[in-house]
Amino acid sequence: VRLYEGSEPIQFFAIFQSFIMFKGGLSKGYKNYVAAKELPDDTYTDDALALFRVQGSGPENMQAIQVEPVASSLNSSYCYILHGGPSAFIWCGSITNSEAQELAERQLDLIKPNVQPKLLKEGAEYDQFWELLGGKSEYPSQKIAREAEGDPHLFSCAFAKGDLKVKEIYNFNQDDLMTEDVFVLDCHSDIYLWVGKQVDSKNKMNALSIGEKFLEHDFLHKKLSPEAPIYIVMEGSEPSFFTRFFTWDATKSAMHGNSFQRKLSILKNGATPVLDKPKRRSPASYSGRSTSAAEKSQRSRSMSFSPDRVRVRGRSPAFNALAANFENPNSRNLSTPPMVRKIYPKSVTPDSGTLNPKSAAISAISSTFEKSASPTLFPPRFPKVNNSPEVNKPKSEALSSPSPVELKPKPEAIQEDAKENDLEDDRGLTIHPYERLKTTSTDPIPDIDVTKRETYLSSEEFKQTFGMAKSTFYQLPKWRQNKLKMSLQLF
Repeated sequence: VRLYEGSEPIQFFAIFQSFIMFKGGLSKGYKNYVAAKELPDDTYTDDALALFRVQGSGPENMQAIQVEPVASSLNSSYCYILHGGPSAFIWCGSITNSEAQELAERQLDLIKPNVQPKLLKEGAEYDQFWELLGGKSEYPSQKIAREAEGDPHLFSCAFAKGDLKVKEIYNFNQDDLMTEDVFVLDCHSDIYLWVGKQVDSKNKMNALSIGEKFLEHDFLHKKLSPEAPIYIVMEGSEPSFFTRFFTWDATKSAMHGNSFQRKLSILKNGATPVLDKPKRRSPASYSGRSTSAAEKSQRSRSMSFSPDRVRVRGRSPAFNALAANFENPNSRNLSTPPMVRKIYPKSVTPDSGTLNPKSAAISAISSTFEKSASPTLFPPRFPKVNNSPEVNKPKSEALSSPSPVELKPKPEAIQEDAKENDLEDDRGLTIHPYERLKTTSTDPIPDIDVTKRETYLSSEEFKQTFGMAKSTFYQLPKWRQNKLKMSLQLF
């Protein structure tokens, strides 16, 4: 694939998952070019002023692109990272959402780890933010869009002595792709070069040159960009984003012979391609006894697939029986193995009330795993209240025990409950000072859970150290909690 900066497709970014593009360069060629042209060297450094535009669809596909550190580089549709010296800001445009803000925080952890940023919303910026950008100025609000994909056009190519001749194929399908030729599929935003298996080696080497010549001539006069991505697709290795333009049959690419022999073979075999498959070797017998035809037939029938009986390897019959009570058989294809629902469901699904009838034994087993689905406000860190029937409790204890309905927090009382939870944390664990809980402490506390050092802090010292209450801290994503604990030497 030939790509230019600024015209990268989403398939390119998905390879890297987290992608950061810095300005400048470190190679000698770049340094010599800058010196010869007497241009300023704007190569990125950690302590210099830098502005990054953050984009992407999720943690598996996110990018941070360094742009000019001026106000006109901002865009209301993106989040930005600005750092200069010890200061760092995350600026969120008015058209962004919480997912975009989380991507910006993740990228900042890669660019400037162990730095606590200041979160800014568009329209509520600090004066220091504008001073770093050289003052306010106008900036766009529309998202940066790639070139729109157009209707596909297929061309056969003849390339000789640097001269390219093409012929368009109308109403094309997969059978128009001849294994001896090179074809161009023009989609306006992208150009695909399909190279057959029996193309001579010289034309295979010139495939990229054919694509560049095609863009240069612009045969359909559609104002093709000379920087449009060019994909080289080899026969038999077609990706899905190429085959979507055809009614594709992958078995045709695995056939042997030239185009004429392939079509003749299809005609002789009733439109069924004859594949060039390796022969399977028959298994050797080590028992020294021959197997009768009747036994082979019976074995073949016993191993055949039945849609009514899906085999699951590695599971006992008891486990399968238990799993069947948590599975809706209508929600999946019969060709996929059964998917067991979590024994502790997070929420009640619409079909949870219509489970299959249970036998007495299965009911007894499954009842030990079933639990209330009422939501909890904070992660469970202490033993839960025993909600056994009141007849088994003393009268005073039964009156004070909350019912499952009472456990659900009311919206207006969330903040009060959070404060009460912090006080319960102090009563539930032994309190230790922060200086003795740090990983670098000269007098560390023995016999503590080193993965939860922060839980041994009092509520007041926790708030002074982390800058937030315990309840607020445990609502953060796990990766964010660990990052804060690492910066405070508690992880």
